[in-house]
Amino acid sequence: MTTDTIPGALALACRAVRPAWPRDAVGGVMPSWVASPASVEEASAVLQAAADHDLAVVARGGGTKLAWGSPPHRCDVVIDTLRLDRVIEHAAGDLVARVQAGVTTAHLAGVLGAAGQQLALDLPGTGGIGGAGRNGSPTIGGVLATGTAGPRRLRYGTPRDLVIGITVVRADGTVAQSGGKVVKNVAGYDLGKLFAGSYGTLGLIVEATFRLHPLPAATAFVTDDLYGAAAAAQAVAAAAGSDLAPSAVEIDRPARGGPVRVGVLLEGDPGGVAERAAAMRGTLGAGSVASRTEPGWWGAAPGGTGPGGAGPGGTLIRIAFWAAALRGVLEAIDIAAGAAGLDPAVAGSAAAGVLHASVRADAPPGAVAAFLTGLREALARAEPGEGPPRRGSAVVLHAPDDVRELVDLWGPVPGLDLMRAVKDQFDPGHLMAPGRFAGGI
Repeated sequence: MTTDTIPGALALACRAVRPAWPRDAVGGVMPSWVASPASVEEASAVLQAAADHDLAVVARGGGTKLAWGSPPHRCDVVIDTLRLDRVIEHAAGDLVARVQAGVTTAHLAGVLGAAGQQLALDLPGTGGIGGAGRNGSPTIGGVLATGTAGPRRLRYGTPRDLVIGITVVRADGTVAQSGGKVVKNVAGYDLGKLFAGSYGTLGLIVEATFRLHPLPAATAFVTDDLYGAAAAAQAVAAAAGSDLAPSAVEIDRPARGGPVRVGVLLEGDPGGVAERAAAMRGTLGAGSVASRTEPGWWGAAPGGTGPGGAGPGGTLIRIAFWAAALRGVLEAIDIAAGAAGLDPAVAGSAAAGVLHASVRADAPPGAVAAFLTGLREALARAEPGEGPPRRGSAVVLHAPDDVRELVDLWGPVPGLDLMRAVKDQFDPGHLMAPGRFAGGI
């Protein structure tokens, strides 16, 4: 098969196919073509053509998280999903929306907001976290593929918790569906949860159905500045464990040894929120209340330039752990950073067991690698009297190339053999984003 035949096969499958440009590179790997299907049928035909010609495929939406994950082992075709941009159905009475993968979160927020509803994920372009994509905000497919969620994950969960139905195209072009538009539908294999966070390595997400929530009539943020890991952990536990129903409990610590700002988000009707905010202030022991106005530091930004963001070119590490081990995790970060001679900023959803540590771009690569190694070793053990094991993980979301060369972005991954078996079942030819996920999957 000649290379002249391959573009012809792709062109027959999809009306929008072009040669790749330098900006289409994924992790430094340059593709040959970019295909932009406008329907599920076109997406299926593209993947079938790619499989017929043994072409490796990487999906791309808004591009906001394209730098996350490992570079693909190879990339022949980028499938751009931005033409899959329809909100197919919004059943406002059922609090359900079915959308195509290329719909941006900003557009979806506008559609849902007109009915007083939301997809509660705190994402860029909707007043939430992260950086802007090529179209101003990330796409639904990209959000689901990376499992991205913001501060309110404490109350509403992550994409895998909110997706109730999904349509995917497998590597050979087969279209598969799971779930539906009824929230209680649990029949069949739950592809939504399987594909959430899979980084496009199992297949192409083309449609998703989500359960929605009403927009709150009022919000209030209660904040307090504390010193030391023990005080911060105690405040977070008190806020999250209270009967005041916080939607988020965040922390922000710009520098080692400095104050830890604890922030609590409350949502509901105006009178109830005001009363609960006053009670939460008492729970924290001090603090301030800002009604409706989001604090400038709120929502530690994965990939952003504010609190919790590494800034342009920096290293951003996502740390996941049992929330009860927050104090030990903060102390482990400090010990590992001190030994490496670094001072990372730390911020994130402390009560949900997710933090982000960011290191400046000018930090020595060897020091960043030493910090990551020390942190992972500390997260793998429990200290006497600490309570439950930390069972933590530290994943590098993005980093400069010289750091990437020294570290394993994913670290130890429990169940890797099972993950490989799932990959082999869904993509036996390893054509879907090969090497992008943990363990070279």
